[in-house]
Amino acid sequence: MVDLSRSGPPGPPGPPGPGNNGRRTAKKSRTRRGKRGKRRRNKKNNRNSKTPPPYLPPEAEEGNIEYKLKLVNPTQYRLEHLATQLKWRLQEGRGEAVYQIGVEDNGLLVGLSEADMRASLRTLKRMAEKVGADITLLREREVDYDLDRNTRKIAEVLVRKVPDDQQFLDLRVAVLGNVDSGKSTLLGVLTQGELDNGRGRARLNLFRHLHEIQTGRTSSISFEILGFNSKGEVVNYSESRTAEEICESSSKMITFIDLAGHHKYLKTTIFGLTSYCPDFAMLVVSANTGIAGTTREHLGLAMALKVPIFIAVSKVDLCSRGTVERTVRQLERVLKQPGCNKVPLVVSTPDDAVTAAQQFTQSTCITPIFTLSSVSGESLNLLKVFLNILPPLSNSKEQEELMQQLTEFQVDEIYSVPDVGTVVGGTLYSGVCREGERLVVGPTDEGRFLRLKVGSIQRNRSACRLLRAGQAATLALGNFDRSLLRKGMVMVSPKMNPTICCQFEAAIVLLFHAKTFRRGSQVTVHVGNVRQTATVEGLHGKDELRTGERAVVRFRFIKHPEYLRLGAKLLFREGVTKGIGHVARLLPPFQNHDQNQTLDQNLQEH
Repeated sequence: MVDLSRSGPPGPPGPPGPGNNGRRTAKKSRTRRGKRGKRRRNKKNNRNSKTPPPYLPPEAEEGNIEYKLKLVNPTQYRLEHLATQLKWRLQEGRGEAVYQIGVEDNGLLVGLSEADMRASLRTLKRMAEKVGADITLLREREVDYDLDRNTRKIAEVLVRKVPDDQQFLDLRVAVLGNVDSGKSTLLGVLTQGELDNGRGRARLNLFRHLHEIQTGRTSSISFEILGFNSKGEVVNYSESRTAEEICESSSKMITFIDLAGHHKYLKTTIFGLTSYCPDFAMLVVSANTGIAGTTREHLGLAMALKVPIFIAVSKVDLCSRGTVERTVRQLERVLKQPGCNKVPLVVSTPDDAVTAAQQFTQSTCITPIFTLSSVSGESLNLLKVFLNILPPLSNSKEQEELMQQLTEFQVDEIYSVPDVGTVVGGTLYSGVCREGERLVVGPTDEGRFLRLKVGSIQRNRSACRLLRAGQAATLALGNFDRSLLRKGMVMVSPKMNPTICCQFEAAIVLLFHAKTFRRGSQVTVHVGNVRQTATVEGLHGKDELRTGERAVVRFRFIKHPEYLRLGAKLLFREGVTKGIGHVARLLPPFQNHDQNQTLDQNLQEH
C-alpha cells in the first residue's frame, strides 16, 4: 500500500481490484483535509502567541497628555514631583490634561491589575487635589494580549482645574447648516437642558427678533453657552438661573455661535465665520432631507477658512433607520471626495466619542458624525461627552506669545445700553485688556484713530476685570459717540502704529465664476471682521482669471480705508462668484494714487 501521509513521490500502485481507486481517493482527501485543518490550527495558535502588543504614539514632552505605567504608593518627595509634572501638563492644556494609566513612555499598553489600578487612581486624585483640580475617568480598556490570562486594564483620565477668577477654558463653536435643519433647536436643548416638543419650543429663547419667532428662521448671529464643571458634569440653564452662575460653576465653556441657514442671510453667516474666529464648526444636517440647500456651501466655507468641522445629523426621530443610514452614507461620500479628503468617523458609543474628540484635534482629516434627536434625546449624551473632552487647538505657549503682543480688539457689534452708554462686542486678537485702559479706535472714514477709555468688561454676560488674547467680550465705552463707530474697526494700543489701507494685494484662487474675473469686477471682501465691497484694480501677469486659476490681485475698497494684517485669510463673493486667499501686501493710503498710475502703465504695456 502507498503511505499517503508522507511527502514525496507516490509509490507503486496497489493491486487492481474493484473500488481500490475510490478507497485510495477518499483516504487521500481525508488525509489532506486533516493536514489542512492541523496547519490552520497551528497557524492560529502561532498568531495568538506572537500578536504584537498594542501601542499608542510615544509620549510627547510638550502637550497635555501624560503616560504613567503605575502610581502605586509614592513617597512624599515623589508625590511632590508628580504634582509639579501635573501642573505643567495642565498649563500646556490651558487647564486640562489627559493621563493614560498603565502605559509606558514609549506608548506600550502594558496594563495594570485591578488593585494597582485602584491605587494609581487614588494617587492621581491626591496629585489633582494638590494643584486644585478634579479627575474624571473617561474609559477603561482591557489589554488582552497577555498569555497569563490575568485581566489587565489601562485607564484614560481627564484632569481639569477648578475654575478661579473667570479663567475657564473657552471654546467657540460655529453652528452651520441648511435652513430648517434644526440648528437653533439643538442649541436650545443643549443649553436649556429640556427636550424639544417637536414644534420648536426649545429654540424660542435663542431668537433675537420678532420676525425670527414668527418664521422660525434665524437671521442674525446669537450666542449660547454650555458649561462643564471640573468633574465633567454639564452646567446649563436647567440648574443655573443666569449666565453668571454658569460661568462661576464651569471649568470649561462652549460658546455656540448660532448662524443663519437661509441663503439670503449668507453674508451674515460668512461674517460670523470670519469675524468671531471659531475654534470649531458644527454642521447640522437634517436626517429626512439629507444634504440640501446651503449645506454644501457652508461645508465649503468652513473648509476654505480651515475651521475643523464635525457633523450632527438631526431629526432621527422623524424617519426610519434606513433613511438615517442613507443620509450618513451620502455625507460619507461627500467627505471622501477629492475636494474634501476627510475621514468620516460615525460616533455610536461613548468610547467612540472619546476617541473622536482626541483624534479630531490631532488630525485635520478626521470628521466625527453624530446621529441624534432633539425631541427623543437620542445620542445627545454622546455629543456632550465629545464637547466635554474636546481640547483647545492652541497650546499655552502660543497663548502666552499672543498675550505678550500689543492690545488689539476687533469690533464686531455696537450697542447703546441705558445707564451704561456705548458698548462694543468683539474678540481680543492679541495682548490683554483691563478695566480703565486707554486705547485708540479706528480707522474712521478719513483714516484717523480716536482716543477712548475702556469702562467695564463683561465676558459671557458676567463682569470680568482682565481680558486675555483669544477671548470674546463686551466693553463699555461710557459716553463715547456711537455714530463714530462701525463694524470692522479695531481698538488698539496707542503704542501700536496701525497700518491702514485703501488698496491691498492678495494671493487668491478663484473657486467659481460664471464667466471671467478681470479688472473692474466688484466683489464683497471678508477679511476677519472687515466686510466691504472692493473693486479689482488689476491682476499681476494676467488679463483675466477663470474658475480654478490662481493670481495675485490688487483690490481697492470703494468706501473707506480698513485695518488689515499681512497673511490674514481672505474670502470674497458676489452672486455665484467665490474665491479665497490671503493678504500678501498692504498699500498705505498716500501711495495709492502713485501706485494706480504705475499699475495703469503696466497694464497698458501688457
